[in-house]
Amino acid sequence: MEEQTLKISKIKDGTVIDHIPPGKALKVLSILRIDEKDGNSISIGIRVMSKRLGQKDVIKIENRDLEKFEVDKISLIAPDATISIVKNYEITEKFSVDLPQRLVGIVKCSNTNCITNTKEPVVGEFTLLSKHPLQIRCNYCERTMNEKEATASLF
Repeated sequence: MEEQTLKISKIKDGTVIDHIPPGKALKVLSILRIDEKDGNSISIGIRVMSKRLGQKDVIKIENRDLEKFEVDKISLIAPDATISIVKNYEITEKFSVDLPQRLVGIVKCSNTNCITNTKEPVVGEFTLLSKHPLQIRCNYCERTMNEKEATASLF
């Protein structure tokens, strides 16, 4: 029998983001605005082996809970990710991210002439057209954006 070891240690309390597409963990950290100023312990596994996916990225963040808008942002980058809430080394809640049909205040329209990019007090609002490949449409100017454009325009 093959010996299995943990490559990333367990956390006592916090959040685990699993099943991130390989190589996208740093983008997830970026949208969560986690940087060197963040005082929480963070473990990152990039391109770790997965029976289900072949390879995946994993992020473990000590003492941090995610807000709904943060989970919605993660769903744009990693639509098949799972989130685990850990309390006293035990998983107390586990769920898959769900890319919402309507994205409000999460993405900025790439059309510079869109009303959401003027001085008008209008928040960006998009409708999901396709999950794989990602395509969203601005509800104001009807510009369609792909994954690369959408993730580059996250608030």
